[in-house]
Amino acid sequence: MTIRTAVIGFGTAGRVFHAPLVAAEPRFALSAVVTSSPERAAVVAAEYPGTVVLSSTDELFDRAEEFDLVVIGSPNETHAPLALRAIEAGLHVVIDKPIAVTAAESRQVVEAAAAAGVKLTVFQNRRWDGDFKTLQAVLEKGELGEVRQFETSFEWWSPKVTERWKDTATPQSGGGMLYDLGPHLIDQAIQLFGPVEEIHAELDARRPGAFNDDDSFMTMRHTSGVRTRMWMSAISPAPRPRFRVVGSQGVFVSEGLDPQEPQSIAGRRPGSEGFGRHDDGRTATISTPEGERAVELQAGEYLAFYRLLGDALTDSASLPIDPADSITALELIERAVRG
Repeated sequence: MTIRTAVIGFGTAGRVFHAPLVAAEPRFALSAVVTSSPERAAVVAAEYPGTVVLSSTDELFDRAEEFDLVVIGSPNETHAPLALRAIEAGLHVVIDKPIAVTAAESRQVVEAAAAAGVKLTVFQNRRWDGDFKTLQAVLEKGELGEVRQFETSFEWWSPKVTERWKDTATPQSGGGMLYDLGPHLIDQAIQLFGPVEEIHAELDARRPGAFNDDDSFMTMRHTSGVRTRMWMSAISPAPRPRFRVVGSQGVFVSEGLDPQEPQSIAGRRPGSEGFGRHDDGRTATISTPEGERAVELQAGEYLAFYRLLGDALTDSASLPIDPADSITALELIERAVRG
């Protein structure tokens, strides 16, 4: 079975993440891309010559019978309306996180998919970051002892407000760092340490002209007793460690963001030599009172999401991401915004 796939949007989500991954998984066909930009349409034609370019979502849904799956990589406020249209057309759906701007909208989308008998999942690709996979393996082996603190950051240097929708969208329509990065960091924390009882957030707009949070902090206390602290910033001249995990017997530290996104931007593709591994050969470290040792970082593998999705669509296996997990993260974000 070939899963005929249409990707809505060819910005960062569609161009850097979804299109290359769909094209790389043998059971999927990148049948169409929806973009109204002539420049982006030209890129699609050059990189994926067998792919149809559609100028609007109306055109896509008018031809719904030609597709099996819709991938929604457009701005956050469009996620729920487009997902509901796809569900009504009988198409399976992948939504780039978050599912919607609110948890209530997200539940509406999930309920509609269940009622229609279509599959719906969320692209929480950071579960397949190499450093996250490495940390999971370290924790499963108990190498840190009892974990007490989990520090996680996602920071870069972009001191001026841009024209990208993530900068210009209002908080009510899903703009800002918390809605951009929070779904990833919260999801990773819950995957590692379980449900959350308490949260606190500090959301600041630092850049001139900014009306969304661009320098944010959030802390959560898990039922397990672990305290998670998260930093999300567009104005950090130098980033914190990506992960710092403090246990009763050792401390795990990894530096730098997963390389798959910059590799994809540079034109490298899943399956090519070294894809998903840092070119500089960096390692994580575990430090104990006895000293420090290097930990080899596993290769990141976002393609695993589409491999698991292919299993779900062709063999009735479990979806790669349960949408309920993404709704839980949105509920925590809403609690943080309310204060």
